[in-house]
Amino acid sequence: MTTRKAHLVGVGESQYTKWGKITDETEHALTHKAILRAVADAGLSVDDVDGLASFAEDRNEAIFIAAELGIPELRFGNMVWMPGGGGGCAAVSNACMAVETGQAEVVVVYRSLCQGQFMRFGSGADTAGMVGGGEKPEVSLQQANTLMLSAMGNIMPFGMLTGAAAFALPFRRHMHLYGTTSEQLGKIAVTFRQHANNNARAVMKDKELTLEQHQESRMIADPFRLFDCCMENDGACAVVVTTAERARDLAKARGRRPVEVVASVQGTPKGYSFGSFTNANISDELYATGGTEQMANRLWEKADLKPEDVDVAQIYDHFTGSVLMQLEDFGFCKRGEGGDYVDSGALSVDGGALPTNTSGGSLSEAYMHGLNHVLEGARSLWGESCNNVANASVCLVTSAAGVPSSAILLR
Repeated sequence: MTTRKAHLVGVGESQYTKWGKITDETEHALTHKAILRAVADAGLSVDDVDGLASFAEDRNEAIFIAAELGIPELRFGNMVWMPGGGGGCAAVSNACMAVETGQAEVVVVYRSLCQGQFMRFGSGADTAGMVGGGEKPEVSLQQANTLMLSAMGNIMPFGMLTGAAAFALPFRRHMHLYGTTSEQLGKIAVTFRQHANNNARAVMKDKELTLEQHQESRMIADPFRLFDCCMENDGACAVVVTTAERARDLAKARGRRPVEVVASVQGTPKGYSFGSFTNANISDELYATGGTEQMANRLWEKADLKPEDVDVAQIYDHFTGSVLMQLEDFGFCKRGEGGDYVDSGALSVDGGALPTNTSGGSLSEAYMHGLNHVLEGARSLWGESCNNVANASVCLVTSAAGVPSSAILLR
């Protein structure tokens, strides 16, 4: 291990709330809060930071953040091209590349997402970004929708404006091919809710969920019911990446084990485009998958690890079906056997073969475009999770399936 091998050393977040509940702070201000908390958690100061990274056209640009926080010199500022939640682990990967090549010493990866202030595409609310001062310009619905027209022009006329509709189609194909059931999806949602019930940070910490409640919830986009879909939230989170040498010193001071980013990958299959949102481009053999199998194989090869080496996983869960597809893509079970794998109880912290989304994930902790999964990955190896897995030493973190994506392995 070289002294520049990237490690995670600190995490921080604002309060996570249901969308629209944060009215006294802007999304931009929450970015500051998350970064400062992550830096403090690492045992560092803002003066130590020289790099910032984010993803998916984050509205909170690094140059403004650096100026407002008083960072002495910004040596690395980066944003990922992987769309939406597909870029979370890629942002960490880019931060690792900066650290390992000497471009920067301490890089903070951040994501701030106030859906109550900006909503989502197709909602009719403003979708333009805020800059340094936090002013939100007036933008018409027509102008806002035009922002996505080039990528989604082939499907917009048919009304497919939501993630639920886009991702429902390939998963319905999965059900047709392999006999996967709605009850199996429900078990994913229920398991992650049980994990969130032990998490003081989780939006759904006080809301229990049963399989019966899942099955009785309203249909959003067949086969996805209400509790198959991630939440809409306000909040921000951040994670600090630095060198192995500095990580060892900080770990001693905090009494933590250094957490190495063993390997990282990002990318997309040939012709995949925007994935499920432009699914006419997807080949038949990839259509009923998460589109991440090639990437997963590269990850295992780079890390010289196998699925059975993973002790705990944080798998991007914008929809329950996408979790199941990734279990297959990453080799925890064979293609078409994801439903049976879920039925076995594998995802539970209570004796499961692969305890997954130990904080509750996007379904029950908070939807922060998946960066909170990276925070929980670090916590799960530090022994600081709300649902610790005994002797966990290897953690897989993935970003969104069904779009160009990314993943990291932590040890």
